[in-house]
Amino acid sequence: MPKPEDTKKKGSFGVARLPVALNYIFPDRRRTMIVIGGLACLALLGYFLADFFLLKSSFTASGPVSSYHATFEKDCAKCHDQFKAVTDANCSVCHEKAGAKTDAVTGDEQKIYTFAAHYLYRSENVEQVKAAKPAYADRETPCYICHQEHKGREARITNVPDSRCLDCHRYGSFNKTHPEFDFAVEKIPDDSTMKFTHIKHVREVVKLEKLVDIERACLYCHNPQPDGKNFGLINFDQHCDACHLTTSVATSPLKVKDDADPYAPGVETLEAIRQRRGPGTLWAFYANPFEFKPRGNRVVKQPLYHQDPWILENLRRIRRLLYPDLEFADLLKAAGKLTSQSPQALSATVYQEAIQTLQNYSLQLRNRPEPEIQRDLAQIDSLLKEAQSTLRRQTNTIAGPPFLAQPAPPNPALDATQIADLKAFAQDVAGPPCLECHIVSNANILRVQKDQRILKRAEFDHRAHTLERRCLECHTQIAITKEVNGATVVRPQTEVSELEDRAAIQNIPNIANCRDCHNPAESSNRCVTCHYFHPNKTQRSSLLLYLD
Repeated sequence: MPKPEDTKKKGSFGVARLPVALNYIFPDRRRTMIVIGGLACLALLGYFLADFFLLKSSFTASGPVSSYHATFEKDCAKCHDQFKAVTDANCSVCHEKAGAKTDAVTGDEQKIYTFAAHYLYRSENVEQVKAAKPAYADRETPCYICHQEHKGREARITNVPDSRCLDCHRYGSFNKTHPEFDFAVEKIPDDSTMKFTHIKHVREVVKLEKLVDIERACLYCHNPQPDGKNFGLINFDQHCDACHLTTSVATSPLKVKDDADPYAPGVETLEAIRQRRGPGTLWAFYANPFEFKPRGNRVVKQPLYHQDPWILENLRRIRRLLYPDLEFADLLKAAGKLTSQSPQALSATVYQEAIQTLQNYSLQLRNRPEPEIQRDLAQIDSLLKEAQSTLRRQTNTIAGPPFLAQPAPPNPALDATQIADLKAFAQDVAGPPCLECHIVSNANILRVQKDQRILKRAEFDHRAHTLERRCLECHTQIAITKEVNGATVVRPQTEVSELEDRAAIQNIPNIANCRDCHNPAESSNRCVTCHYFHPNKTQRSSLLLYLD
């Protein structure tokens, strides 16, 4: 029989109320552990509650965010939904301030930070994007996968590892398996409608400016833009006017048009153009008549100007005789096929040029008092606005203006001899002043592609390279330094100009030149060094050509 003092320390167990020691059910060590664990849980709960309500989760975050997002580091809801990862929708609140654009071709709500925008902007081919639509829809990657936060203030979340790019672009190492540039593989021709030789012009600029450094002559025409990355367009008035079309330049004596024979070669005089008062001839009433010097049945114009309106008007008149069905193409100052690597963008430019010509015609009729002209002008203005609106909406579907296919069917009223005579006379009208630089075909000055973007899928920053390399150390396709300095000329200058120095030569280095420095031992050769996934914000207007 148990002693009384022992029964006080025991409890009972089961229906039979069997005696059992309390220490057996709640050992001292387990009791202590439960008490400590409960207190710890209460402390942890209090910690999270205080952090959430008072400190904006500053202690429970994974780490400091980068400086890009530091302003709302303590406001987790800016990026995170409750108990979830960062969502693309939250990123778009700040990064899509320009608003979403709906693409008329793919039907998607295109934003500039999506896979669709990446494909569309870089491909420059709407049909290719339409074909790839199912692929990029399945591979859409959330923003936070590439741009990882909470790695500290100095972390650059835009430095995406190559592995992210190589998931789609399986090119491997830049120094071993990266493909050659497209322009080097496909031998994309430069603008070949200009008769231009670099060596000759460098020599002349060196003399004109009394230069010692040849590269200063390059910068005479290739003027860096303010950001130092690229160069502005070549401008005749700024770069060519000092030597070309000076006041002493004149046309050859040109035969004046015979009214008795409308198909005979001849130019319209300034007086005849004023009397005709045709569309786009308002300039004739402001032209200086003393610039036209009659010589019997011929006329000489001196001086001449770049895009001289009298020359262009007479070339247009000859084109109308040769090809009376030019229609829309007659509104353009120049003709020729589209050679740009972005045909949609260039097509839009050509259409805009034609619309602008019509607007100028309309503007020149404003001072006409006739009521019927004013009524017609109101209708013309309405149609032009509609044409511009349609062009903005359908830019990304334009394959190329059909009216640029020159020449149109020749005038059936002309025989072969008359056609040949008119074409030959068009060359005389353009004369040496125009033909020194331009090519005239079928009474048309061929189009010059001033803005030629070579690296269409990469970005190049000249400013970042000029500390290490000089211009002619990379641009070596034309032997400028050797020929200008007169060192080791292996062929006559005429042959050099003919073979190695033409406007159609791309004086751009290939990928081997880049690999000299961009290797693991020297400069960065990561994908993001040259490529951007998202469209360049400074070229947003170009992107809108496809998304508007």
